[in-house]
Amino acid sequence: MAEPQPCIVIVDDDPDIREALGSLLRSVGLQVRALASLPDFLKSGRPEGPTCLVLDVRLPGQSGLEFQRELAAAHIDVPIIFMTAYGDVPMSVQAMKGGALEFLTKPVRDQDLLDAIHIGLERDRARRETEKRLSALRQRFETLTLREREVMAEVLKGRLNKQIAGDIGASIWPA
Repeated sequence: MAEPQPCIVIVDDDPDIREALGSLLRSVGLQVRALASLPDFLKSGRPEGPTCLVLDVRLPGQSGLEFQRELAAAHIDVPIIFMTAYGDVPMSVQAMKGGALEFLTKPVRDQDLLDAIHIGLERDRARRETEKRLSALRQRFETLTLREREVMAEVLKGRLNKQIAGDIGASIWPA
């Protein structure tokens, strides 16, 4: 089954910025959702494929930095690229400490944005693959009996088969 197409989500209250960034990203073959507000982002749902969020720092109602903290608290992991026309060093430090991928000043250089988006999409692809592998391991773990789980816990502690067998009263030799 093919992986769903990557999507870049732009959240900026300036329609000209949304249009310009959307045109740039579509011109290099990327799927784009351009939204005016954080409530619009929450209503739209997360795209199926790898995702990168291009987020304005200053938005009406809630700032992009506050939203970043909310996403982290909810364990929603999405690469974020911040943009602002009014940034300062403490703001950029806060964004980066919060896990932002990049902090760009407007007007954004096209190549800087494209490079950051490429890194963000690769990071999200890797996260999705890790989640898929962990889910498969959890499913396999769920098929183990209680006794198999007990033995597995001992194996993970580094104990030898004969030590485990002695503890649980089993023989390591066939009858």
